[in-house]
Amino acid sequence: MKNKFLLLLLIVISSCSDQPDYDLIIKNGSIIDGSGQPRFSTNIGIKDDTIHVLGALDSKTAKKYIDATNLIVAPGFIDVHTHAVRGIFDVPTADAFLYQGVTTLTDGNDGSSPFPIGEHYQKIEEIGISPNWAVFVGQGTIREEVMGLENRAPTSSELEEMKNLTKKAMKEGALGLSSGLFYVPGNFSSKEEIIALAQIVGERGGIYISHMRDEADKILDSVAETIEIGIAGGLPAHITHHKVIGKENWGLSLQTLAMIDEANQKGHDVYLDQYPYTASQTSITALIPQWAQAGGRKALLDRLSNDETRKRIKEEVVRKILFDRGGGHPKNVVISEAKWDTSLEGKNLAEITLTKGIEPTPENAAETVFEIIEGGYARAVFHAISDDDVKFIMQHPNAAIASDGPLMPFGESRPHPRSYGTFPRVLGKYVRESNVISLEEAIRKMTSLPAKIISLNKRGLIKEGYYADITIFDPEKISDNATFQDPHQYSSGVEYVIVNGQIVVSDGVHNLSKPGRVLFGPGKMD
Repeated sequence: MKNKFLLLLLIVISSCSDQPDYDLIIKNGSIIDGSGQPRFSTNIGIKDDTIHVLGALDSKTAKKYIDATNLIVAPGFIDVHTHAVRGIFDVPTADAFLYQGVTTLTDGNDGSSPFPIGEHYQKIEEIGISPNWAVFVGQGTIREEVMGLENRAPTSSELEEMKNLTKKAMKEGALGLSSGLFYVPGNFSSKEEIIALAQIVGERGGIYISHMRDEADKILDSVAETIEIGIAGGLPAHITHHKVIGKENWGLSLQTLAMIDEANQKGHDVYLDQYPYTASQTSITALIPQWAQAGGRKALLDRLSNDETRKRIKEEVVRKILFDRGGGHPKNVVISEAKWDTSLEGKNLAEITLTKGIEPTPENAAETVFEIIEGGYARAVFHAISDDDVKFIMQHPNAAIASDGPLMPFGESRPHPRSYGTFPRVLGKYVRESNVISLEEAIRKMTSLPAKIISLNKRGLIKEGYYADITIFDPEKISDNATFQDPHQYSSGVEYVIVNGQIVVSDGVHNLSKPGRVLFGPGKMD
């Protein structure tokens, strides 16, 4: 009996010794760990979903190996501002982002979010997705839930209801509160109204992230308002997709960043993010004054049918074409999405106006804008940003990289190329070609900095005990291929992407696995 027991024990020991030490070993790579420190060489042992050890590992075995010779091994990129909810249920593999090296997407930006948060997270978990996922709760969404699209201050009971909905969203795992004070209905909100909700979020460890009220001639006032809301709300403030719109305003980033520095020097946490392009994208109604959008689409169409009101709106559209998102000329506004008339996609306002047999003056282009709005929903790309401002903002230590991009089904519409190329564009154009920032600093802005901003636990660094979200790329080949003319082109140079310890992209090919998880915000309660 004793001999049988010893034999069984030897079999068990022998069986255990045959088991690999790790699920995956990444060897021979140049590690840029996300901290901003210089690169170093070592191997990485991954077990389950975790970076188990950094070291030589010569005597260790694994189920799988990745030879990262001549490649950079970095934490998976964290995109702190996307609109990927527009497409994640159609494209749960999120190919456009995974091919950039992105392992975590956030949504609920610009004041508009899925709602309720808990139900949305449940749907994400049910379908399964390739990247990790987290959302903010939108101030505009909450306001519309309580007040619709009315242009007025809330009553005390309405404000209390909004505070309760904000508290519920934080308990369900929202990252924080997003506002879109440029958009309706956020634009109708006072600073004090936002602060009341921000205080709820601050009590639960969240952040305030804002598409500011204005990014053109009133940008300095908007930066000041964002900082004030963060201070009064008792939480970090984050200026999202920071840019300066309109030629007359180019260079104001010198002042906006000085304001951010001053706030941080006084002990207030103020962050920002940016995308590396000189054009923005949003609804064509960005050219319409917010007061004219109160009450929704039908109310706007009624106003356009009134000659006197139409004239007032037209004056503002002309101003925005000349001095704001129009960049001084109708040719700078390009229709990117118009499902009701796809022939408009890819054409600018000047071209569309010319097809009617009239000169593309700002006044005539304004009438074209009205016709497009009357036809149906449309989005546009607006070329009105200076590359010098892009570079200066990129160099700020508190500026993260983010796409602001939706997740479009491949080949659909003419989206902004940022959905396909944001992160490789920084690494290729602004690091390798222009030396605007170092590779180590760029990766910090894509990894540990965004993880810090949105309070992601054990992500954003190559470090023992951290989750194994890893991107491996060729620093000489990584490039964005998407253009404004041909946006549906995946980036190149990303060889491997690992999400929660599982390989999702291997040898540059997405294997369709979906190991992504919902990442709950700091206020989550069971």
